[in-house]
Amino acid sequence: MKTKAEIVKDWLFRYTGTKPENFGQYILLTNFTYYINKFAELEKVEVKGLDRPMPSATSGDITMINFGMGSANAATIMDLLGAVSPKACLFLGKCGGLKKKNELGDLILPIAAIRGEGTSNDYFPPEVPALPAFNLQKAISAAIREHQRDYWTGSVYTTNRRVWEHDEEFKEYLRKIRVMAIDMETATLFSVGFSNRIPSGALLLVSDQPMISSGVKTEQKDRVITQKYADEHIKIGLDSLYHLINNGQTVRHLKFDFEPDIP
Repeated sequence: MKTKAEIVKDWLFRYTGTKPENFGQYILLTNFTYYINKFAELEKVEVKGLDRPMPSATSGDITMINFGMGSANAATIMDLLGAVSPKACLFLGKCGGLKKKNELGDLILPIAAIRGEGTSNDYFPPEVPALPAFNLQKAISAAIREHQRDYWTGSVYTTNRRVWEHDEEFKEYLRKIRVMAIDMETATLFSVGFSNRIPSGALLLVSDQPMISSGVKTEQKDRVITQKYADEHIKIGLDSLYHLINNGQTVRHLKFDFEPDIP
């Protein structure tokens, strides 16, 4: 195998347990076992590749993949998805809320991500922003409102360092750049999706408040967040993609219709 296309076509099945021809054209990404199991339950389908690094489940035109944690895995799955050129790719992830106004269970619809993870530097120079596909985020916004939920918008900082909550200097840096949230995948997914011409977006669930010692995530706290909010998070993600599928909307290009002035 000499070309990237040959490699990713072979490796997509190797990593996910699903052959390229069996993938849906719309992708939900997660890094939680509960999410993919719940998706399979809701859609009455089987999770494939349980013996693989990135299990997947497909229902009609939608495939969910549990790609694991961190920016390296995020880059890997976005490269592998280049084998199927999906019409849209939506990440359902958890994040740390960095503002006092953020509460546990809040939804954040990021308008940009700051590339603090380093992985995306292998794809673009530092000055290239990590941005979601506008039309995908628009569909997510509509789905959130249909569920009668509110959401925050803003930038998310993506880091490659998992244990930083003790670092006061880094926390002061986060305050200085005025980001809404922090995670380990979003900027990489946006950047590598852009590199592979895959329209990408994200809907993040605030699962902890790491700027204060009492808000640092623990296993028990994360379990409570999952029990209270994960099901709705998944359903909003599904509805967002169904919006695009049912309305026949394209995501890569957005064109505004207008009536020309008639003299």
